[in-house]
Amino acid sequence: MSFWDSYIGKLRLKIGNDLLLLPGASCLFVNAAGQVLLERRSDFGVWGIPGGNMEPGEDIVTGTRREMLEETGYEAPDLFPYGYASDPATKTLTYPNGHRCQYFILMFWAPWPAGREPVASAESLAFAWHAPDSLPTDCMPSVPGSIAAYQRFAATGIFQMI
Repeated sequence: MSFWDSYIGKLRLKIGNDLLLLPGASCLFVNAAGQVLLERRSDFGVWGIPGGNMEPGEDIVTGTRREMLEETGYEAPDLFPYGYASDPATKTLTYPNGHRCQYFILMFWAPWPAGREPVASAESLAFAWHAPDSLPTDCMPSVPGSIAAYQRFAATGIFQMI
């Protein structure tokens, strides 16, 4: 599906670059060594956590699995919610094409299967595993906070609101 065929693409045809408030989800994949998977995004050229928006008629789990399959090649049968992100300081983005969005993201984590390699797509140029305390400097603004929230959740079991 092209961007212009998506729900957001159709909205953009009507409203141009005006700010959209959008629900979505991300999935922090964690390997057996405790490292997290980051993707080099094709839109901003920096590292991010795989995520996306739901399409009409999708529940959040189905939409998250679809987005993960599109971005990483892995559908993640088990998704575990760890937090909710809505801070406008890190969740409001202006894309290179001028589109503005503020996101409200349910954050999931999922174990990554040993021996499986993520698959790059039109949205994901590359992937790399990182220790949570050794992230690259060229990340999306929300990455450090999302990973810190995951670490707090892992240590306490308390759902995180950031």
